[in-house]
Amino acid sequence: MTGNAAAVDAAIRSRRSIRRFLPRPVPRETIEAILAAASRAPSGSNIQPWRVYVVMGASRDALVADALAAHDADRGVATPVHQADYEYYPRNWFEPYIGRRRQLGWSLYSLLGIGKGDFEKSHAHSGRNFRFFDAPVGMLFAIDRRLEQGSWLDYGMFIENIMIAARGRALDTCPQQAWCRFHRLVARHVGMAEHEQLVCGMALGYADPDAIENQLKVERAPVAEFARFLGD
Repeated sequence: MTGNAAAVDAAIRSRRSIRRFLPRPVPRETIEAILAAASRAPSGSNIQPWRVYVVMGASRDALVADALAAHDADRGVATPVHQADYEYYPRNWFEPYIGRRRQLGWSLYSLLGIGKGDFEKSHAHSGRNFRFFDAPVGMLFAIDRRLEQGSWLDYGMFIENIMIAARGRALDTCPQQAWCRFHRLVARHVGMAEHEQLVCGMALGYADPDAIENQLKVERAPVAEFARFLGD
């Protein structure tokens, strides 16, 4: 393996969803360099469907405060006021996906000492999404609602590029679909156009090496389980 291949593989393999960050600031020029590198992601006919809102400082704090208040207001409500405007997960779960999801949930909650039925701790932990897990930088990704499914595929490649470019700079991330519940609230804070739809959020910063939740290790299925080779 060449040095370049090893460096790229290391960035990919070291990417994790970090759930507690240090307060250490990230320079704006570093964020801009990450986004510039990520923008080399492929997109159909080079339409580049991404639109990114980066929140830091007072703007981040104001969004966090409103999102946490909304998260608490929706607690225990039969029909929450805030709901995502697209389905991220299947409406009806089935194997092997439900098993993988449960394993991740059990592993994380076990580390955090959250027992089954402990709704107080569970609510508090889920609310940490809306603090960007203490990261100093939050990103909100929007797409034009008039675009089709292919542009969402392109968007995924762009977001992955951000996470890998961040690792190349010793930074960490956590992609967050949870923000989609508050798409109207986010739109007001960042000034999204009416035709824009929130895809997801992302926390960006330096991982807290002492946080128990950052010790979570998740496995991936072996290549033989998901790939089929035909021919020579």
